Amino acid sequence: MRPITVFCLPFAGGNKYSYRDYEAHCPPHLRLVPIEYPGRGARMREPLLHSMDAIVGDLYAQVKKSVDNEPYILYGHSMGGLAVCLLAQKLVQYRHRAPLQLFITGTMGPSAWSRTDKARHLMGKKEFIQEIIDLDGMPGEILRNAEMMDYFEPILRADFTATDTYVYKPEPPLRIPMTVITGDEEDMTDEDIGLWQQETVQPVDFRKLPGKHFFIFRFPGEVMNVLATQSLNHIKIYQS
Repeated sequence: MRPITVFCLPFAGGNKYSYRDYEAHCPPHLRLVPIEYPGRGARMREPLLHSMDAIVGDLYAQVKKSVDNEPYILYGHSMGGLAVCLLAQKLVQYRHRAPLQLFITGTMGPSAWSRTDKARHLMGKKEFIQEIIDLDGMPGEILRNAEMMDYFEPILRADFTATDTYVYKPEPPLRIPMTVITGDEEDMTDEDIGLWQQETVQPVDFRKLPGKHFFIFRFPGEVMNVLATQSLNHIKIYQS
């Protein structure tokens, strides 16, 4: 069996290189395929997107031709985790091959996103940068570099606009296994994390790792180990 493709969806402000630390821990039976959103990286000349509908539509256009050819997994952190669920729903709706598994880190269930009152995209510059600092998701050398922040701020504001204005639309639960890993110091309740169970009929595998929102940078090996172990179970099913 060929390696299972893992489509990696970036977090807010991220790009196709956001998960490069995972590559050193990727086993031979997995193939990481990072996805690029418009307005950054290799697609920096394209307009930024400001809604989850537009982001998911772009993701769908990128993967729809390849998902029916081989088994695959969808992975995303934070905004990417929300996008994973919405993309899976769209793929199922249009009768594509469903992912073997949804692997999500650093986020609460979609219905919690919708009822959380946030307006980060409307913050003043100083308050906005403090929000980024609080999330612990950007190196200090970038935060202290005005030129770099001038580049990243519009990208972050566009992504925050998409998540801040997201409105939850209940869909029939997926029939796909789901793993959700969050940091034990994240600013979200276990009840809101538990709302992921609304999105699948399969029992969700909830896990915790030490740290704040970007614990994935501290524990890429541990995150990949969970994904690698669970994906081996899918391979055994195919080979049986």
